[in-house]
Amino acid sequence: MGDNKTPISPNLPENESFFKKHIGLGESFDLGVRKFKIIQKQLHLYYVNGLCDTQYIIDLLRQLTEINDHEKESSKVKEIIENRLIHQQVSKIKTLDEAVDQLLSGLIVIIIEGYDFGFVVDVRSYPGRQPEEPDTEKVVRGARDGFVENIIVNTALIRRRIRDERLRFEILKVGERSKTDICLAYVEDVADPGLIKVIKKELNTIKIDGLTMADKSVEEFLVKQGYNPFPLVRYTERADVAANHLLEGHVIIMVDTSPSVIITPTTFFHHVQHAEEYRQAPAVGTFLRWVRFLGIVASIFLLPLWLLFVLEPSLLPKNLAYIGPNEQKNIPVVIQLFLADLGVEFMRMAAIHTPTALSVAMGLIAAVLIGEIAIEVGLFVPEVILYVSIAAIGTFTTPSYELSVANKMVRLFLLILVSIFHIPGFVIGCTLYVLLLASVRSLNTPYLWPFIPFNAKALWQVLVRTSVPGAKLRPSIVHPQNVKKQPS
Repeated sequence: MGDNKTPISPNLPENESFFKKHIGLGESFDLGVRKFKIIQKQLHLYYVNGLCDTQYIIDLLRQLTEINDHEKESSKVKEIIENRLIHQQVSKIKTLDEAVDQLLSGLIVIIIEGYDFGFVVDVRSYPGRQPEEPDTEKVVRGARDGFVENIIVNTALIRRRIRDERLRFEILKVGERSKTDICLAYVEDVADPGLIKVIKKELNTIKIDGLTMADKSVEEFLVKQGYNPFPLVRYTERADVAANHLLEGHVIIMVDTSPSVIITPTTFFHHVQHAEEYRQAPAVGTFLRWVRFLGIVASIFLLPLWLLFVLEPSLLPKNLAYIGPNEQKNIPVVIQLFLADLGVEFMRMAAIHTPTALSVAMGLIAAVLIGEIAIEVGLFVPEVILYVSIAAIGTFTTPSYELSVANKMVRLFLLILVSIFHIPGFVIGCTLYVLLLASVRSLNTPYLWPFIPFNAKALWQVLVRTSVPGAKLRPSIVHPQNVKKQPS
């Protein structure tokens, strides 16, 4: 509203005209005011339909109107009304600008005739769904309560798992028009104070109309990613994953209206771990992790490597001489690979936009009919379909959706280099890929840690899922204040 704050006027019609002018009271049907009299004093109660719990407001009104039956002394009307506001969250406000912000957040504002302040009561009841298991992070065993679009529910899900008096939830409002609630979560004696300070500073410098795309918009302001396709923060919709990272010393950013939270800081190897590994025995978890690593490597290097062997058959030993197409088609192999790879991407997009009841049928049509007919008419050789399918499955085994898309872009880039320069193209492409990852820093954190810079103990924990009793130290990359996980 600007720097000059408008004080609440003891004259109620002046306040009402402010609301009419600034938020469209009387024009917007969901904004309303309830006028009534308590001990000879007029009261105005302002509300927004749809964001308030109507039953709470009715109970408050009943309590307030019953004052007339028992009290007569108008000089104490302020104290009497304050005592009858039966709610745990009641606060005083002095300005109409504050009243507008609170009102549009779903709180109710009560202003009393003759007084230059108002009461704000938190009776919010946002429309939303109940916590349920996230589609993108399913586990065989484990909790089924994932984050939802309501920031209050999300903080409660974490508080339920970490009942530590040092857990902090700091809230700020960002966006000139949207006034989006953003919550910073951390464990006070564990998280790095420097990191908290940097994140707060970055969030406070965000100047924009609104954050309707919620956490993704916040991420772009926070890490200034540019056109680097690799994710610099980790998203999770699982409350247990977020709680685990908090105890390790990470800082969590929660944005209202978003069912996923941002974990900072994160490295490349944070994106290749999955909750399922920690819901199984350490040996099983390690096996699952290695299989997942194999899938990720296949999603990047399998197609470029196979294309290299097709273009340079002399590289293959005699035992593997069967690799490569047995017949030549009119379309070059690299074009076939691009068409098939983009075809898989078409199917993925179509599956997202297709109603659930039809998506299975759509997948069968795409996989069976299109693939088979494409081979029959001579568009593809069978091996192209095979290797593109393996690479696509590797893409889907990548736990982070953002990382899987970035890896797909790297794969297409390597295919172009291999098709033009053959062996030097493959070597140069892989080198550029590693150099890009090594040069990236997310909130001053090396992206390839613990590989570059090298940390043997931390790398062992990346390669092997260690047992919980054996993991006694927090990862050094987050610079925790308290290094030991377990008390002495």
